[in-house]
Amino acid sequence: MAATKEQEAGEHIAALLDELGRSMGPSGRDLADELVHSIVEFYGTGLARIVELLDDAPDGTSPLDVLGGDEVVGGLLVLHDLHPEDTMTRVGRALDEVRPYLGSHAGDVDVAGIEPGGEDGDEGQVLRLRLRGSCDGCPSSAQTVRWTIEEAVTRRAPEIARVEVEGVAEEKPEPKLLQIMSRPPGDAAAPSDDATGPPAGSAAPATGGDAPAEWHPLAGAPSLADGESAVCEVAGTPLLLVRLPGNLYAYRDHCPACAGRLGEAGVDGDRLRCPSCAAEYDIRRAGQGDRGHLDPVPLLEENGFVRVALPGVLTAVRP
Repeated sequence: MAATKEQEAGEHIAALLDELGRSMGPSGRDLADELVHSIVEFYGTGLARIVELLDDAPDGTSPLDVLGGDEVVGGLLVLHDLHPEDTMTRVGRALDEVRPYLGSHAGDVDVAGIEPGGEDGDEGQVLRLRLRGSCDGCPSSAQTVRWTIEEAVTRRAPEIARVEVEGVAEEKPEPKLLQIMSRPPGDAAAPSDDATGPPAGSAAPATGGDAPAEWHPLAGAPSLADGESAVCEVAGTPLLLVRLPGNLYAYRDHCPACAGRLGEAGVDGDRLRCPSCAAEYDIRRAGQGDRGHLDPVPLLEENGFVRVALPGVLTAVRP
């Protein structure tokens, strides 16, 4: 009986592993075995997810639409050029996901174009976006918008190697991101007479304005009704979560007016009131206020699953 293509592929893999073992020794063979095991496990996870999705799919739905809409399986389909939607369609879906978040920064985003990579060492495509009317005067808010867009796009369209976002903030010199000092005001050493830096415990320019965002699942967060708020700690950083009709918002638990905590803050419509100094901030408009600006945190919410991003240069202000 003639061997099937699957059998031939399996025999070819075994032959390659044997050759690696002879040329590289036992350690090389062990490494190759681990690689093959990881690849098999990766595709096994995808197959299990496919079975789960098709089993739960409502009657009359297109199997390809069901599979293509899943993050795990959709990525596999893109990898093998089998996804039912083209890149631009999936980019559009990703931008639709983040538009409610962009609205909180009084802005929107347009696609300027997709270009092939290769010039700067990118193997995938380069997506160029144009941010309009967003985050004017707030560099930290502008950066959180960029992170949110990039995360949503790379999840929906993994073939995009780089996202370049043009915005109004780039038309003028942009201050560096703020770095939250890691120790409370009372614990910092007193500055010397010739010190020119900011007071201990205050926000200081970060040394790495382009530090990458680190996305974290928001595990164990309380379920909030509209108009409710709660504090949740993520990677050692206390965050204030506020639920308003249509969206969930996250801010660093820190009042810029009095340096107090916002855990007991009152929510009145779209306004947040500091429990210590009564300073008010606009929740929907990226935390703008008359006495300062809250630090917004990138947040993506999909099917009840919430993730937030913290820049690598940020550390928590300890209570």
